Amino acid sequence: MRTRYREIAAYTTRDSSEIRELMHPGVHGNRQQSLAEAIIQPGQQTLLHRHRISEELYHVTRGTGLMTLAGETLEIAVGDTVLIPPGTAHGVTATGSEALHLLCCCSPAYDHGDTELL
Repeated sequence: MRTRYREIAAYTTRDSSEIRELMHPGVHGNRQQSLAEAIIQPGQQTLLHRHRISEELYHVTRGTGLMTLAGETLEIAVGDTVLIPPGTAHGVTATGSEALHLLCCCSPAYDHGDTELL
C-alpha cells in the first residue's frame, strides 16, 4: 500500500489541528497504527487534550513550537521527537514565523472518540 500526499484531503481534529491521515486503518488497510501530518499555523495552538488509549509520537519536520506535556513546557524544533504516553495531557503552540509541521504516529490508530478535551 502507498499513499500520495497531494491526494489526501486535510480535516480538523477535535483539538483544532489541521490533519492529513497519511496512513490509517480505516482507509488504507494497515492494522496497528496511524501516521498523520499535523499543521499548526504561526501563533496558533491545539487545545489541551489527552488520549485514553493511544500512545503518540510527534516528530517535528518544519517550524518551531512549544509542547505542553503533562504540565511541563518543552521547546520543539525540526528533528525533535516527543513521546506522549496514553492518558497524558498535551498540546502544541506554533511559535515561529512559519507553520509548525508534525508527523504524528498513533498506536493504536487515531480515533476521534479517544480524544478528551481538557
